[in-house]
Amino acid sequence: MEKLSRKIGEDYPVYPEKVLQFGEGNFLRAFVDWQLYVLNKETNFNGSVVVVQPKGTNKIVGLNEQEGLFTLYLQGMKENKAVNEHMIVDTISRGIDLFTDYHQYIELAHSEELRFVISNTTEAGIYFEPTDRLEDRPQISFPGKLTAFLFHRFQAFNGDQQKGCIVIPCELIEENGIKLREIVLQYAELWNLGEEFVSWIMQNNTFCNSLVDRIVPGFPKDNIDEITEELGYQDDLVVVGEQYHQWVIEGPQWIKDEFPIDQVALNTFIVDDLTPYRTQKVRILNGAHTAMTPIGYLAGLETVSEAVEDEEVGRYIHELIYEEIVPTLNSDVKVFANDVINRFRNPYFKHYLLSISLNSISKFTARILPTLLDYLEKKKELPQRIVFSLAALLHFYRGKREDDAAVLDWFVASWKAVDEQSITLDQFVQSCLSNQCIWGMDLTSVDGLTELVTEYLDKIEQAGMRDALMSVNKEGIS
Repeated sequence: MEKLSRKIGEDYPVYPEKVLQFGEGNFLRAFVDWQLYVLNKETNFNGSVVVVQPKGTNKIVGLNEQEGLFTLYLQGMKENKAVNEHMIVDTISRGIDLFTDYHQYIELAHSEELRFVISNTTEAGIYFEPTDRLEDRPQISFPGKLTAFLFHRFQAFNGDQQKGCIVIPCELIEENGIKLREIVLQYAELWNLGEEFVSWIMQNNTFCNSLVDRIVPGFPKDNIDEITEELGYQDDLVVVGEQYHQWVIEGPQWIKDEFPIDQVALNTFIVDDLTPYRTQKVRILNGAHTAMTPIGYLAGLETVSEAVEDEEVGRYIHELIYEEIVPTLNSDVKVFANDVINRFRNPYFKHYLLSISLNSISKFTARILPTLLDYLEKKKELPQRIVFSLAALLHFYRGKREDDAAVLDWFVASWKAVDEQSITLDQFVQSCLSNQCIWGMDLTSVDGLTELVTEYLDKIEQAGMRDALMSVNKEGIS
């Protein structure tokens, strides 16, 4: 069967190379490159992407073999219907292997048309590597590679104020744009690149914080043979993503003059402050994931979709979101909450609860504990569904879990003490909630929390998760 290339199908246009993209992986292709595909189809954006790899070479070779083309399947709920659709995304013009073709990378820095830099090098990618040097081909770190590129661009255009770049990192860390710029400036100092370059970076390059949201399972290895037969061509870079997407870019509104996302039906925004968007994502989407995991799994369910469709667990998830999480947020987040429920129902994805459970204690602390405390402050009572999830989490850690070694050691020893009756369940809860190394604070100081966690944990221990949840639901945790 013929391999995907620009000889197959429609006459693919050639766009000016406006975007340098650090990262060739599934997420950027299914998220950023797809959005640029939409902009090219529906606006005058008229731009393509040059991809470089943070490390390795295999994907760059594959991209160039397919002339930058790949098939994207979008699967999930769309306008309250389950939709499975696919398209050939033609946004990528080429890939540059930094280890064999570094000269092409430097040549790209001389491009009049280049304007944007986008990255996703994982949360660990934005870091300072002190051994990086300007003369390296390439540097080890992503920020080192970017600094070298920007310096060559600065030199190529003699510091022209119009030749700076709009830099939009997509790594999942807070203030990713600010942190990236700080490291670029560190390299400028380390490499003695001069005050004029530093001034050009600060005044003529725009580093935006951004927040991205789309589930991208990636290459569909389990059913690629069926997909290949359906497509009628071989594509080694097929990628699957959910229908939902959101991209929040913290930056000046003039960016829309060059990046016209306001002209299309994309869930992408240029905002002055993305903090409310981050808070709603962490508390509603991530928080609900973390809360449902021990409850759903211990109730005999395997996936998120099974959990949300289950009568008892689904009721719990719905009431947790709308009655306890949403009231703690200051803005109108019900539309986002509705989207989250629909995403949980996605019939095409098997999002396993155990895959979410990694480091559940730290996730509870970051994603759910702030909601608990805010709810208590606003309502003057404990959010009982969240407290039930905390009790479920303690019971969940009776089993073999993946977490920080110190956390696991504590739970193993403490549950053994309960089983051997050297401590009571009440004492276990008291000891656990007072452990500041686990929670970052003494939770026994929260009025009534210890007693309610103990009550719910005892129900789970005595009756099992499903019966405990049914009992609590019938009582109408309210």
